Amino acid sequence: MKRRKLRTALCVLLAGTVLAAFVAIAAEAGSQGDPLVTLSYLNDTFLGQLLGKVDSKLTQRDQALRQELEQQVDQAEQQLLQQISGGGSVTGTAASYSEVSLSDGQTLYGSAGCEVMLRSGSASCVSEGKSTPGLVDISGGGTINHGSALKENHLYTMTADRGIKASGVVTLLVRGSYTIG
Repeated sequence: MKRRKLRTALCVLLAGTVLAAFVAIAAEAGSQGDPLVTLSYLNDTFLGQLLGKVDSKLTQRDQALRQELEQQVDQAEQQLLQQISGGGSVTGTAASYSEVSLSDGQTLYGSAGCEVMLRSGSASCVSEGKSTPGLVDISGGGTINHGSALKENHLYTMTADRGIKASGVVTLLVRGSYTIG
C-alpha cells in the first residue's frame, strides 16, 4: 500500500511538472520573444510597410531612368548641333516660321505645302524632272519654274516635293517639312 501511495504521489508530481511546463511554454507564445502573427497584422501593418518600401524603390528607379534619358537627349542634341555645323543633312518640321540658313550650293527640299520666304541672298528653284510649276509665288500671284531665281520677301509654297538651291549665303523663313542636303 505504501508503494501504491508512493506511485500515485509520483504520478501526481510528474503530471504537475508536465502541466507547469506546458503552462510556461503556452505563456511564452504571443509575447515579444515569440509573437503570434495575425491576419490583421499582415493586412494592416506589414503590407503597408512592404508597399512603402516598393514605392521608395520605384521612385529611386524612376529618378535614375529620368537622369539617363536626359543624358541621352543631351547627347542627341550635341550630335545634331555637330551635324548642322559640319554641313550634314538636316531634317525639320516647323509649325511656325523658323529661320534657316543655307551656305553656297546647299539645297532645301520641302514637301508639298511647305512655305518659304527668301529673306537675304540669292537662290533658285529646283524642280525634279524640271516639272512645272516649280514653286507658287503667293506674293506675286504666279509661279516660277526650275532654275528661276526667287525674289526677296516673296512667299513661295511647294505644290510637290521641290527645292531651293542657294547661291552664296542665304537666309530663309520656312514653315513645314523640309530637308537640307
